[in-house]
Amino acid sequence: MTADDGVDEPTGDHSRLLSELDSHDLSLAMDVTGTDGTDVFAFDPDADPDGTFPQSVASGGPTPAGVILWTRVAPGAFDTDEPLAVQVATDEGFEDVVFDGVVTDGESVRAHDYTVKVDLDGRLESDSTYYYRFVYAGVASRTGRCRTLPAPDDSPDSLRVAVLACQNYLNGYYGAFHHVASEDVDFLVHVGDFIYESSDGAFKGVGSYDYAGRDLTLPSGESRVNSLRDYRYLHRTYREERFLQEALESHTLIAGWDDHELVNDVYWDSTTDAPAGDHPRSDDPEFMTELVADGMHAWWEYIPARVEYDPAGERLQERFRLWRAFEFGDLVTLALTDERLFRDPPREAIPTPDNVGPQYEPPGRTMLGEEQREWLLDTVTGSETTWTVWADEVLTVPFRLGSGPLSVFPVQGGWDGYTRERQKITETIGAADVDNFVTLTGDMHCYVAAYQQTSYPGRVSGGEGVAQGERIGVEFMTPAVTSLNAAEALHLTRGWRGRVTEPLLTSLVTGMNPHIEFFDSHHWGYSVVEFTREDCTYVGYAVDKTDDSPDADRHVVTAYRVPEGEVHLEDVTEEFRG
Repeated sequence: MTADDGVDEPTGDHSRLLSELDSHDLSLAMDVTGTDGTDVFAFDPDADPDGTFPQSVASGGPTPAGVILWTRVAPGAFDTDEPLAVQVATDEGFEDVVFDGVVTDGESVRAHDYTVKVDLDGRLESDSTYYYRFVYAGVASRTGRCRTLPAPDDSPDSLRVAVLACQNYLNGYYGAFHHVASEDVDFLVHVGDFIYESSDGAFKGVGSYDYAGRDLTLPSGESRVNSLRDYRYLHRTYREERFLQEALESHTLIAGWDDHELVNDVYWDSTTDAPAGDHPRSDDPEFMTELVADGMHAWWEYIPARVEYDPAGERLQERFRLWRAFEFGDLVTLALTDERLFRDPPREAIPTPDNVGPQYEPPGRTMLGEEQREWLLDTVTGSETTWTVWADEVLTVPFRLGSGPLSVFPVQGGWDGYTRERQKITETIGAADVDNFVTLTGDMHCYVAAYQQTSYPGRVSGGEGVAQGERIGVEFMTPAVTSLNAAEALHLTRGWRGRVTEPLLTSLVTGMNPHIEFFDSHHWGYSVVEFTREDCTYVGYAVDKTDDSPDADRHVVTAYRVPEGEVHLEDVTEEFRG
């Protein structure tokens, strides 16, 4: 993989870079003008789309009246005076075209790494599927398929989403996305780690293997991101992967982020009023502020998401509002949160029962920040839909290894590092008597089915004799697409070791954590979650990440059903394996 594909980017310090880049709101990154019947839509059906549209197409930011369409034009094929046409139709053959337009602002396209977004909000019908394509200089992109949300007063029978996370390019192949492309789902929900900010396998881990063709060379020559060019290079490279392209062509994306889109283990350091994290220059607040701003900007350019973004904002935390909600008629409310840009630093002490708990934390310690936390609580407790869903990128429930005072809580990137705020959230939801509350998480590279509770037995919840709390909902974790998991790090995933240790590790984790019904850290893949009037069903699929082909093996790891009106996890794995 080359470090430079001909991109002509502005250079200089970050402030000048921002002034040279366009600062539209993300949901309207490009202006589209009407057409007058000229030949901008004419194309050679035999022309190869990959030479002109190397990252293919994608859609995201759905509303009841539209979506955001995305593509990127190859720099070598781009001419600022050549218009880019877009067409949307109700049929794959484009016999019934409902929208066409032309992007004419070539300078803005160039300034944004040749990426293009077209916002169709207000132009499409609700709860409908459409087909779209871009045409440039006589070449048509591949055809994408997109979907709008139901209208607020609609009563859909069901909602099916594929949930995805953690797709380290260096750590395996993307066969999971080929299977996702053919899934009968309404939307994709990505809960974070769409890219990893390293070129040398820093996040592969000691148990990982090498994968042919998965080479990266950052433009900066460093092993970790150092510039906007580095972030853009990573997004471009990931988006050239053919199976990931298939999934994004087939389904509309609802995306959040975790840490690797920015900096590993990123958090907000209030003493410097700047981001920090696991980076060689984390002790340089000015550099880290510019670096994270670059990561945010590249995400904005490459992910079709409807978020509030002002790159010229005075403070970094005020520039980007990732948290937002989606309503699917009266069936589902989905709330997405940002658990990186506002979080306090991680704990310095080893996380044991004697220091993990609300009573050990200062009152103001936070992962979400006050404004976002109150928005989340208002959204969840005020929801009037049948199901209320929180897309939470990190593990919410406690995760304990060991027994008694010798146990530890190793997932400090999750809510075990922010137990006072977690308790406030769970107690507020419990007091509001929210029905049918479901949390979808990622980050830990495992499959998990668990109960959300107002409190949990053991000292983590504030006292040795704390009783089992009220169950307020369920949590489903989606596995990593490729990223290193615990069993792989211990060389326990292959051959006889995997067959022996898989049930053992599951039994150990569920035994140490009574609120966790299922745990698996031996596989990679994705999950599908369906909401109906009667129930919610989670199915975790494993896909062989060592096979770079459409035939990569897929099988069901686990499946659980939650009846409407009950907080009860029913194991239905055999039903889906059959």
